[in-house]
Formats: sequence, structure tokens, C-alpha cells
Amino acid sequence: MDNNLALLLLIIPFTGFLINIFFGKKLGHNAPGWIGTAAIAAAFGVTLTFFLQVLNTGKPVMINVAPWLTLTNFTVDFSFQLDQLSLLWLMFVTGIGTLIHMYSVSYMHDDENVHKFFAYLNLFVFFMITLVMGSNLLIMFIGWEGVGLCSYLLIGFWHKNQEYNDAAKKAFIMNRIGDLGFLIGIFILAYLFHTTEYSLMQTELANGWQVNQSLLGIATLCLFIGACGKSAQLPLYTWLPDAMAGPTPVSALIHAATMVTAGIFMITRLNFLFNLTPEVLEVIAIVGAITALVAAAIGLVQTDIKKVLAYSTVSQLGLMFLALGCGAYEVAVFHVITHAFFKACLFLGSGSVIHALHGEQDMRNMGGLRKVMKVTFATFLVSTLAISGLPPFSGFFSKDEILMTAFHHNPVLWGIGSLASIMTAFYMFRLVYLTFYKDFRGTEEQKHHLHESPALITFPLIVLALLAAVGGALSLPGNSWLNHYLAPVMAHPAAHHELGTTEYALMGVAVIGALIGIAIAYTKYNSKGEVPPADAGFTGLSKVLYNKLYVDEFYMAIIVKPIYAIGSFFKNIVEEAISALVFGLGKGANMLGNGGRALQNGSIGFYLLVFVLGICSIIGYIFLAK
Repeated sequence: MDNNLALLLLIIPFTGFLINIFFGKKLGHNAPGWIGTAAIAAAFGVTLTFFLQVLNTGKPVMINVAPWLTLTNFTVDFSFQLDQLSLLWLMFVTGIGTLIHMYSVSYMHDDENVHKFFAYLNLFVFFMITLVMGSNLLIMFIGWEGVGLCSYLLIGFWHKNQEYNDAAKKAFIMNRIGDLGFLIGIFILAYLFHTTEYSLMQTELANGWQVNQSLLGIATLCLFIGACGKSAQLPLYTWLPDAMAGPTPVSALIHAATMVTAGIFMITRLNFLFNLTPEVLEVIAIVGAITALVAAAIGLVQTDIKKVLAYSTVSQLGLMFLALGCGAYEVAVFHVITHAFFKACLFLGSGSVIHALHGEQDMRNMGGLRKVMKVTFATFLVSTLAISGLPPFSGFFSKDEILMTAFHHNPVLWGIGSLASIMTAFYMFRLVYLTFYKDFRGTEEQKHHLHESPALITFPLIVLALLAAVGGALSLPGNSWLNHYLAPVMAHPAAHHELGTTEYALMGVAVIGALIGIAIAYTKYNSKGEVPPADAGFTGLSKVLYNKLYVDEFYMAIIVKPIYAIGSFFKNIVEEAISALVFGLGKGANMLGNGGRALQNGSIGFYLLVFVLGICSIIGYIFLAK
């Protein structure tokens, strides 16, 4: 019974995809949205059932569908597992996914391809569920590639705009780079353990299985490269800000519930392997800290409301990897959850603003919206307080845990993470003041049509804002329900932090830092009423940051253009070689034809002479052979 019910988690979203992609257009304009929303809501209901069951019994649910690959000393089953980690992930994937689908019913109401949109959304969630539920790395890889495909389909959903198509291709290609690393890591682990089943690998290690440490280190490093692609870490992060080309609900789904959380999930799932390679963990921590700082710095001067949120996601993901690198997997998971709450609310809130302004995304053309869009403003403010790390909102607890862990691991990394957090508070309140305060700076037509969004948009915002406000209760300092809940799937469960003078001092520093960032933003953009200049008005460091450190231009110069040049070179060589071969054969045929034509001159006497000479040659050969 459990097996059949668990498989519904996969069957229901996939059924929603099939119905909408094949019959959605015939069902009317509103039906696809509600079919897609009902499918994910049903999956959330099934997830909640198993979550409560495992919470009560502590025993995971294993589902073995059928044997998949059987080789001499290597077997893989098509199997799934619902344990504490996978169910926790599924709770926010399906829960927040339901709210985003509901929001999309109104947001995408006027789109001509609304049936395709909800089909792709359902497929996105289906592949994310596959990734999370799989009991081995090959099932995870199916989901891993599936979410990459769906991100391509959804980022480039408005495909009539070539820039959006380019953004979709960029996301797909950059993820292929990371996925190659992930695949190499899987191959090495399959060679080392003769299996890709998580439970079997962990059991073998517990029973004293000896592995080649060098190969294991290479495997975990390759897995981390895969995580860098999916979870947008240096140097494979530039696809995520460009992914804003897709509709806003897609941005919320990618940034909050699916795709970018896959890398954190994979490393946490394989924590028993990463614990054996401390050098790789150190690399993860350093890359995470640097990513958090670089993305936060770029976010300081961006003027597109969704681009600011995109770089904040890259920065927050960097903090999560910092926690992973410190071996604090539970802390990283905690920030994944709180980030899912407030980032989904922020993206959907930005969508509400864009919806009211008929597509406007430049904050320089906004302002004064809190007077008209009171629900959107209130929910956005709550989530901004959460991401800024102010108590008692959820982000304070999870971000404080990360910084505290980093301080005990390496004070330098703590300093980098703290600076990134101060920047976060600044640029998020800069966004709030430019968007919601002072006077409206848009056109008179936009001002005339300003209005609060409909209930299908504001209801998900309210729910997510409430979760962003109280979500910190999942893991209170010194009394973490989350750490206790995740202990069965951790090789080394986290110890409870004893709050002493150092810990309270670190909390104080974090809060004061956030308040300083907010105060600077208030002074510049509310008291003084400054507005960012036109694109050409940025100078010096601001210009460098506004142009995203010219990373894309750097990649274009040293990678893309050389590859194009090499491809063009070989293309020309191949074309020349094929042309030479074809025309050479033609010329040879012509030459043979001309020679033959000279012999075939129509003279019967000549033909008889050749015939006689031929007969004589044959007779002579026969006699000589004897």
C-alpha cells in the first residue's frame, strides 16, 4: 500500500503534464492552470502523509519498482526512498510549488500558451521529485537532467524574444558543464563501491570497506562541480541571473523550490562521503564564501528588480555552501528551507509589482507603490527583513547559524560571509525604498492603472510571508528540532550549540551589521531620495559592478570566441576537403571518359585489330603458362 501511495508522488504531476500538453488547449483557457495546481497540491497531500508517518515511526519507506541494470558485479534497481531528508525536501518542493502554481493561474491568465506553461511547470516538479526520491545516484541523475531540460523550456518560454532564447541556451549549456563533472563523479563511485545505492555505499563504509582516498577525493570534487552548475556557484553562476528572462513564477520555482537547491541536496545526501574528503569540504567552503561576496557586490548596483533578487539567490546559495564546507549539513538545509520561504515571497512579490506596472522591471521607474499595493508591500517587507537577517524573522536564525559555524571553522570565512550579509541588507532595502517609497517615477498611464494584484496572487504572498516570519522556529539556538529530525540521515549528527559569550557576540555583530546596511540604504534612497543613474551614468567601481564584473565578457573572450574560431576553422577545412574530393572524383571521371571516347572512334577495322591482338595475347599466355 505504501509503495503504491508513494508512487503517486511521481504519477500525479506527470499525469498533470500529459493532460495539459496533449489536451490543455481543448479544455479551455482556465482549466490547465487548475489542473496543474491540483496535481501539485495532491502531491503535497501525499508528501504530508508520509512525512507524518516517518516523523512518528522514524523508519524510511523504501520502494523497489524493478531491477534496472545487472552486470557482473554491479546492479542498480529502479528504486526510491522516502526518509527524513527526502521528505523534508518534498514538503517545500510540493508545498511552495502549489502556491506558485496557484499564483500562476492569475499571472499567466492572458498568455496564449498557458496550457504549455502549466505542463512544463508540472514536469519541472515531477523531475525535482524524482531527483529527491531516488535511492541511488542514477535515479538522481534522471531528475538532475530533467530539471535542466525544464529550466530550458521555461526560461525560454516566451521564445519570440531572441534574448530569452539565448538565456535559456546559456542555462542549458552551463549546466551541461557541471553535469559532466557530476557524471564523472558517479562513474568513479560506481567503480569504487560497485553500486550507486546510497544505503549500500554507507553500509560498506561502516563495515570497513577500503576505498582509494585519491579517487574518492576526485569523485567528491567532481560531484561538487556538478553542484556548482545546478546551484550557481563560481565559476558556473552566470546563467542564473539571465534566467530572469522566464515568467516570474518560473523564477520563483527555480530559486526557491527546485533546480538551485539540487546541489545542496546532493551533497547533504552524500554527507558520509564528503566527510571522508576534508580537503574537498574546504574547497566547498571557500568557493561558497567567495560566491556569496561576489554576488552580493554585484547586487549592490543592479536596477532590474528581478536581477537584484537573482544575485541575492546566488549569494544566499554561497552561504549554504559555506555551511556545507564546514560540515554543518543541517545548518545548510535549514537555510535552504527559510530561503525557500522568503525568496519565493520576494520573487512573487516582484511579479505582483511587474504585473501592476504592465511589465516594467526597472526600479528607476517605480516608487510610491506601498500606498496602492499594501498587501504586496507588507509581505515583501516581511521577507526583506527575513533575508536581511533581523530577529525574530526566519533568516536571522538560519543565517546566524551559518556565520556562527563559519567563525568556529575559519574566522576569515566568517568575515567574508558577514560582509556579504551586510551587503544583502543594504541592497534589499535599497530595492524596497526604490520600489515602494517616495513618489511614483513611472509614466502617467502606468500611474493611472496602478492597483493591488488579485487574490490569487496576494494569497500565496501572505502564506509565504507568514512562513518567512516564523520559519526560524524549526531550529532555535540550543534547541533544534531540525537537527534532531535529520540525525538518522547524517553520518555525524550536528551537536547542539551551547550559547556562550562568543555566540551572543556573533549574533550581536550580525544584527548590528544588518542594521548598518539598512541605515545606509535608508539614508541614500529614502532620506535623500537618490535614484540610480542611467546605464551610462555609472562610473568607476559602480560601473564594473553594474556590468557584473565583466565575467560574461571574459567568458566570451577566452572560451566562446576561441571555440567558435576553432569550429569555424575545422568547418572550413572539412568543407574544402569534401569539395576537393567531390570535384576531384568528377574530374577523374571526366578524364577517363575522354580517354575512352578516343578509343571508341567507330572504325570497324580498328576494333578488329584490337580483337585479334586480344585473342593472340590470350593464346600466348596459355602456351607460356604450360
